[in-house]
Amino acid sequence: MRNHWQSVRVGLRWSALLWLLLGSPWSLAALTLADARQLLPEATALEPVAAVPGLYRVADAGGAPALLFQTDDFVHIPAYSGSPVNLLVGVSADGLIRGVRVRSHQEPILVIGITDADLQAFVAQLEGKRADDRIRVGAQGRAGYVGIDGLSGATITAMVITRTVTQAAANALAAYREQLPQTPAAPVSDPAAATATGPAAAAVPDWHWSWQQHRLRVIVLAAALVVLLLVLFLQDWLVQHKTFFQRLRVGYLLFTVVFIGWLWHGQLSVVNLLGFARNLAGGFSWDSLLLDPVVFLLWAFVALSILLWGRGVYCGWLCPFGAAQELLSKLSRRLGFAGYMLPQALHERLWAIKYLLLIAICGLALDSMAKAARMAEIEPFKTVFVMHFERPPLYVLFALALLAVTVLNSKFYCKYLCPLGAALSFVTRFRVFDWLRRRVECGHPCQTCANECQIGAIRPTGEIVDNECHYCLECQVTYWDEHRCPPLVRKRRKREVNRAGADTVIASDATAESPPG
Repeated sequence: MRNHWQSVRVGLRWSALLWLLLGSPWSLAALTLADARQLLPEATALEPVAAVPGLYRVADAGGAPALLFQTDDFVHIPAYSGSPVNLLVGVSADGLIRGVRVRSHQEPILVIGITDADLQAFVAQLEGKRADDRIRVGAQGRAGYVGIDGLSGATITAMVITRTVTQAAANALAAYREQLPQTPAAPVSDPAAATATGPAAAAVPDWHWSWQQHRLRVIVLAAALVVLLLVLFLQDWLVQHKTFFQRLRVGYLLFTVVFIGWLWHGQLSVVNLLGFARNLAGGFSWDSLLLDPVVFLLWAFVALSILLWGRGVYCGWLCPFGAAQELLSKLSRRLGFAGYMLPQALHERLWAIKYLLLIAICGLALDSMAKAARMAEIEPFKTVFVMHFERPPLYVLFALALLAVTVLNSKFYCKYLCPLGAALSFVTRFRVFDWLRRRVECGHPCQTCANECQIGAIRPTGEIVDNECHYCLECQVTYWDEHRCPPLVRKRRKREVNRAGADTVIASDATAESPPG
């Protein structure tokens, strides 16, 4: 066992090194006058600032000279993908932002979902602002801040782009002023955390701002997670109250779909895991992970619950797309449509598809997060919960087809196609608790739970397949139900027969002892 863990640690180190090598940007190409004219159309000359690598001085026929640079030369802030967004920025010597243009990125939502026109319209809002302003997405009307509009469905990326531009501009200006003998400036010791002097120096971190702005949803989600913990700890008692538990579960699934998914865009994705790996390999930073409080709280809860109970807690209770599928399946059964379960042998072999998809996505991510993002479109989450079906028809039809097929075969996508579920199942084998109760008769000969399990996570032999279980607790409802669980049904009938026999004996004795009329 010791040798096994040593091998695992060595493998993780090599994996991290590979991520670092392949995920790090190569040396940036030198800028040209044509690049400068993208931001400053009247630029007439471009020369590098010798003392500041990556910084260029631009002569502009239409105004004062400006400075030009790429943000990757002056700051490294991981975005949603775990890699920074590189932008071309023009700024005047006094700190006025003259122009911004995205040069390169590996953001999944920007690869497929947000158009180039939308992205350019967003960064164009930074023009005319100052590098030392407290520029914040959604801060319009707040004293001391300069507010700009965000990117729908790309909140984290929008915040990272804003911070990247302002911090890179501040660092570039500080370096430029430092090399001027008449205006020496103190060196920037921490480029990732530096801000310009002035109002921005007292600005709170972006993640702190985000948590304040969304404090109501943080409170509601935290309360919902506490409720789910109570469900897990009190599950033996709850499942014995069948009607109450089933209503509670349906209510929780509705909350997951409407609030976590539709309103808060809290659908987790396999892309999150890839971004985390790149963040870990490229120099871990909490700042980018904390930018979206809903996603952070969900991942924190997943990390806890998956080690204690397995991946089923997330898949069965907190995944918006999984919850939507289950609600549709419940509705179809209520309307009398029972659906169709695949033969057990075929069912288990189809499990392999999601693992193959996961391997393919991870392999592509080693080359490019943009390519991995395209492959990750097998997840319909972005279409449904981020873009709200406002996408090209092919994506919408794919998402609707997956929702429709769940009527025929419950949670079809979760069982066979979900790469996120495949990734989470690897950790499930190390879970601490095994609280799902089984009887000796389970599988030998009783097949009630196996036949009723909509996920097909119970083998005909009676074992629960933990890697596939969604922890819906329906089998536990049956376990305690003396009208559905065959062993309990037999015991109940035996008690009733014995009780009837005892009542008959008592009645006979009473008749025998009664005096004749």
